[in-house]
Amino acid sequence: MTTTAAEYRAHFDFSLSFANGGGISGEGFRLDVPRPHMTDAEVGALLIRHLGLALVSEVVLRDLRFVEEQHRGSRGVEADAAAGASERVIDCSHPIEAGLVTYPGLPAPTIHSHLTREDSRSKYAPGTEFAMDIITMIGNTGTYLDSPYHRYADGGDLASLDLGSLVGLSAEVFHLRDSWSAENRGIRAETLADRDLAGAAVLLDTGWSRHFGTPEYAHGSPFLTEDGARFLVDAGVRMVGIDSLNIDDTESGGTRPAHSILLAAGVHVVEHLTNLDAVPVRGARFTAAPPAIRGFGTFPVRAFATVAASR
Repeated sequence: MTTTAAEYRAHFDFSLSFANGGGISGEGFRLDVPRPHMTDAEVGALLIRHLGLALVSEVVLRDLRFVEEQHRGSRGVEADAAAGASERVIDCSHPIEAGLVTYPGLPAPTIHSHLTREDSRSKYAPGTEFAMDIITMIGNTGTYLDSPYHRYADGGDLASLDLGSLVGLSAEVFHLRDSWSAENRGIRAETLADRDLAGAAVLLDTGWSRHFGTPEYAHGSPFLTEDGARFLVDAGVRMVGIDSLNIDDTESGGTRPAHSILLAAGVHVVEHLTNLDAVPVRGARFTAAPPAIRGFGTFPVRAFATVAASR
């Protein structure tokens, strides 16, 4: 037997005013809603979309109640339902805190107050207080993105990056926790050759993030080989991320072939990811966007994947 999910409508009176003057009101209004027990603000936003209004300054609802009724085709409710229920977000970033060691030998961040809450009370109205803090850190802190400028003096800096290459990329995740060993740490082209990767963010899930913040993190980490980097560039990827110490092998001397190849081709590099085991092999969307800082090559990002809720 097939069952149909319950549908709901909001019943209310309303008054609405416009920023450029005037207003409208309604009594006994009924509006399709995606779920019961929405806030006045949520219902008000749906009302504005349904009526196709602009420059609304205030919506006041009265006698709001929700009734189980079949939808009548109110505009905007489908988009609201999709936005509220269709995706879950997977955080792939390490939190940053004072004293955090990301890469051994690099300075840890320091945090101190510019304005404490106590001091702010003398500057604002009674009951109003703020905290303003200063963080001092190297760009290579926590989970961060490398732009071409990080490797090349004439490469694009953080401010030059196209947001379209940072936000909502199709994610291709390679779950490799059982595919490398202490004797064979490099991720080679052959391991990545079974899919169409054009335009994707390729995420390498090695499991090494379990050591983040410990001395073990600095030694024996997996990495992307030179031939693996060339393969990804030829495949047309837009971003490569890894959950280990470095995209390159830091124990083979000063060469950095993966950085050199990827950044020369304009492929962004994201290092020190985490929680990649929670991201499906394909079907997710990945975002890692740094601030637009001129003359700067590397900065922390809030990296995350969005995945259909049914996954």
